[in-house]
Amino acid sequence: MSPEVAIGSRVRKSPFYDATVSHGVKQFSVYNHMYMPMSYGDPVAEYEALTQKVAIWDVGCERQVEIAGPDAIELVEYLSTRGMRSCKEGRSRYTPICDYQGVLINDPITLCLTSERYWVSIADGDLLLWAQAIGEERNLNCNVFEPDVSPLAVQGPMADQTMVDLLGEWVRDIPFFGFVETNLDDIPFAICRSGWSGQGGFELFLTDQSKGLELWERIWESGVPYGIHPGAPNAVERIESDLLSYRTDCGASATPLELGLGRFMDLDREDDFIGKQALLTEKSKGSKRRLVKILLSGEPLSSPTEEPWPAYDDSGNKVGEIRVVAWSPAMQANLGLALVSSETAGRDFHATARDGQNYKAEHLSFFGEK
Repeated sequence: MSPEVAIGSRVRKSPFYDATVSHGVKQFSVYNHMYMPMSYGDPVAEYEALTQKVAIWDVGCERQVEIAGPDAIELVEYLSTRGMRSCKEGRSRYTPICDYQGVLINDPITLCLTSERYWVSIADGDLLLWAQAIGEERNLNCNVFEPDVSPLAVQGPMADQTMVDLLGEWVRDIPFFGFVETNLDDIPFAICRSGWSGQGGFELFLTDQSKGLELWERIWESGVPYGIHPGAPNAVERIESDLLSYRTDCGASATPLELGLGRFMDLDREDDFIGKQALLTEKSKGSKRRLVKILLSGEPLSSPTEEPWPAYDDSGNKVGEIRVVAWSPAMQANLGLALVSSETAGRDFHATARDGQNYKAEHLSFFGEK
């Protein structure tokens, strides 16, 4: 019998939890102290819905940190390696956040609601506590708290048509990483053209948690003609699309430069931000490791790896680890990500699985550099 995740009051449920249960969710994980759906029992159907039709995901676990007040932008700027001063209202940016040693501690999307109000949509990590502490220590005039905001993702090639049927043709005009605050009858949300897939789609940031089930079912009804299927952030498609999974890909111990995120940072900004000096030093000296995309030999793996595999060069020296591997329908191969020494990056190497089986890892590309 496979291990199960016990459901209890210590871990929070999203506003869409009841909808996921009624639509047949089979597996949960815990993400940001919340239950996160992982599978509805048919990985092939979930992948096909995402890449060919339309998928709906409960991503309420992407909790929000709201920063509001006269000094809101000062805190947002100091926290993030990427500047937000030039970001216009109704737009958002991918904003890697580091500690003082330049290690990535979160890679959120930051939404600019006004010049004095921001939502930071976080990956798995207690960024709220970090932001509150930094704001207090710098004596900034702003409030840092978790608002009543819960994202629900609609992804896939038919996502646009699904949302057009639900809301109107105007949604086609929302630019990438742009968002609009709106209502569907009495359901309030901000709809953003974003999402953790390379297939396109939207995230609906619900601002009244009591409307979670109603919003899910309205979207479901709109998507039925287009083959809508429940799913979750897809472990295979996101590797194919070069989308980072914080913690999974780096164990919360790597820098953005090691992870190929340099283009999402503004290291030449005149103002200071957390981790700036460490990152400038790393850039000048070169990174010790790199995240690389690889193809792995052998039979198709039935599920993603549960833990990292040690990686070795031809002489048997450990050079890093394979962080994740999964069978890729697009590549028709076992596709993975490995965090290895810079000397090894760009070359083929070997790895040993948990069961002792050896694999050859063929270098495909540096992550983020298709």
